[in-house]
Amino acid sequence: MTAMDDSTGTDFAGTDFAGTDFAGVDFWARMERRGPAEVVVDGRPVREGSRVRLRPSRVGSQADIMDLVLDGRVAVVESIEQDEEGVFHFAVTLDDDPGRDLGEARLPGHRFFYSAEEIEPVGARDEAERVARVLVAGVGNIFLGDDGFGVEVVRRLAESGQAAGAGAHVDVVDFGIRGMDLAYALQRDYDLVILVDAAARGQAPGTITVLEPDLPGSDHGGTPGNAPGGMLGGVPVEGHGMDPVRVLRLAAELGRVPERVVVVCCEPAAVLTGGPDEDVLVELSEPVRAAVGPAVRLVMDMIAESAGPGSRPENAG
Repeated sequence: MTAMDDSTGTDFAGTDFAGTDFAGVDFWARMERRGPAEVVVDGRPVREGSRVRLRPSRVGSQADIMDLVLDGRVAVVESIEQDEEGVFHFAVTLDDDPGRDLGEARLPGHRFFYSAEEIEPVGARDEAERVARVLVAGVGNIFLGDDGFGVEVVRRLAESGQAAGAGAHVDVVDFGIRGMDLAYALQRDYDLVILVDAAARGQAPGTITVLEPDLPGSDHGGTPGNAPGGMLGGVPVEGHGMDPVRVLRLAAELGRVPERVVVVCCEPAAVLTGGPDEDVLVELSEPVRAAVGPAVRLVMDMIAESAGPGSRPENAG
């Protein structure tokens, strides 16, 4: 079968696996390099995040079960690799696979490789019919009072079930203070990411503000493997920290950031730092609690806008 998952090895002819190929270039160093950012297939550019239709080269009696199952399915390009002979291999995950996150984590069975001859870039008509993908991410520390605003908003949104009928594929996730997890989630092909957080901006407590940050780019020219310990391209890696700006920078260093990211933030009544002299506070202040409902409605409006006209549920709010 031509489609291979990551458990399948590759035979690199003419390579000395002791560490150096016949050209004198360190083999493992070459394998650690990223593939090209973009490859033209059938006259159209294909890059990470592009949607393609799978067309396994073996058909009819020559096809095995995976060829038959995957033929014609739409997939998302997760990375582009190039072997020693210059052949491009596209690592893809299925667009409708509920276990896509396992493929993004490079686990076998959810991630496949195809050549350029076995993929078709998805056309404009297919893209127009595609359902928008939205991530609503609640961030904050529930033990620091009003800092738990984002967590409460996504909890209420998830419990209401409103997002399920919004006309888009919506993931509502409480990330809390798991900044690294959010950075990896941003690698997926979301059309819109809504971060919900508390932020002190000098306004009246409970004031809701919508920000569209300038999305960061990776201009250091390195790769994750080149960063010093505890760093990723100059961005400190914190497994349990949640600064949205830092998370966006980290996501860019990992590879990509969705095209549109908005931050729905609420002015806290009190700002706690988690210092040793502070008490744990697990409740929102009155003005911030009162802002949760309007924030939920605002998020639903954004989801409906991304899904298209007429998609807003009647019971939203």
